[in-house]
Amino acid sequence: MTDVAVLLCTAPLAGAAGKPGAHELARQLVDEGLCACVNVLPGVVSFFRWEGAVDRADEQLLVVKTTRAAVAALTARLLELHPYEVPEVLELPVAGGHPGYLDWLRAAVRAPSA
Repeated sequence: MTDVAVLLCTAPLAGAAGKPGAHELARQLVDEGLCACVNVLPGVVSFFRWEGAVDRADEQLLVVKTTRAAVAALTARLLELHPYEVPEVLELPVAGGHPGYLDWLRAAVRAPSA
């Protein structure tokens, strides 16, 4: 296991109520040094149960690369910025990867403040 994690988060293309959409979320998280990279995958169609009914949403998937040490701060910031009441934030541990990429990723993420 490495000290790197991937977070998955779905988001709408456009934000709502003054909150950012997928592209703005991705840019802000990288700008703030909470992650090294965010891939924004378009064309996600989600079906889910919400408030007792099955709902559907056109979304984009954020694939967020960060360090495990930054996950708590990154998650807190995502919850603060995200337009959804209950956003998807799933943490996946990274078992391994190209050492050069992992080194770059670690260097790009700012150490969270204690």
